[in-house]
Amino acid sequence: MKVSNETKIGALTVIAVTLLILGFNFLKGKSFFKTGNFLYAKYSNVKKLNLSDPVYINGFQVGSVYETEAEDKGLKNIIVSIKLNSSYNIPVNSLASIESNPLGGSGIDIALGNSNKYLSSGDTILSSNNSGLFGSITDKIIPVADQLKVTLISLDTLLRNFNTIIDPATKGNLQNTMRDLSKAAANMVVSTASLQSLLNTETGSLSKSLDNVNKFTKNLADNNEKITSALSNIDSTTAHLSKADINGVVNNFKVSANKLNELLAKVNSTDGSIGALINSKELYNNINNSVRSLNTLMDDLRVHPKRYVNISVFGKKDKANYLTGPLKDSTNTH
Repeated sequence: MKVSNETKIGALTVIAVTLLILGFNFLKGKSFFKTGNFLYAKYSNVKKLNLSDPVYINGFQVGSVYETEAEDKGLKNIIVSIKLNSSYNIPVNSLASIESNPLGGSGIDIALGNSNKYLSSGDTILSSNNSGLFGSITDKIIPVADQLKVTLISLDTLLRNFNTIIDPATKGNLQNTMRDLSKAAANMVVSTASLQSLLNTETGSLSKSLDNVNKFTKNLADNNEKITSALSNIDSTTAHLSKADINGVVNNFKVSANKLNELLAKVNSTDGSIGALINSKELYNNINNSVRSLNTLMDDLRVHPKRYVNISVFGKKDKANYLTGPLKDSTNTH
């Protein structure tokens, strides 16, 4: 039986295509026949996980992603098939999480658990939607970038509107305002220099004030014993005062004051001897007349001594008239 050339070319083409598909899948880590150790993980978001993406345990690649398929038509859960390079003892409580890297491809990292039981081929490993360090950074940067884009668009619109409403007069006012702000900044620099001079550790007024305060506190510290003694004396004095019979002393003062008032009342009245003596006008006149008569007698004795002393030394007895009143130069009484 003779085979035609067309049949040979067709057969070779099929074989070549088959080998190409098998080689391509082999390079991607997917064999034509599904053999080997497989684990399955379920995720709600595979974060653009591709076939043949590596699977690591403690940084060591133990396998690769064999395929991904949706669990249902709603795409709420996606099942990832993991093909292991060999049979490994992976605890049943290990956790497989997808780590996305913005600088490269994604991958699956398996954190080993501490269970004594191990997963067998075909088991489902616990999964986590943790995106890793780079994934977390990316998840945080993307919303910020979107918000920044919206903000820049709004800012551009605002600047366009601002340029349309500003007229030359408004621009001039803004320039004047900026000039005033420049002057205010210059004044602030001068004020800052003055404040620095005030705070200068050697010549500043604040430094001198603090030095005086230090001297004052040093004097207080040096005289601490004296101050303590003075406070002790004050405390002792206040203790004595608190123990003193203040009420009794006050009552005695009240009694003495009442007696003095009674005495003064008796002196002011004419019932007693002292009151009668002080308040009697007649007694006052008699005493006044007696003093005046005594002064008159003394003046007469001084002017006419012969009338009262009869001694031959003075000659004859003076018979002149008697004085009827004191002399004006010898008394102040009229």
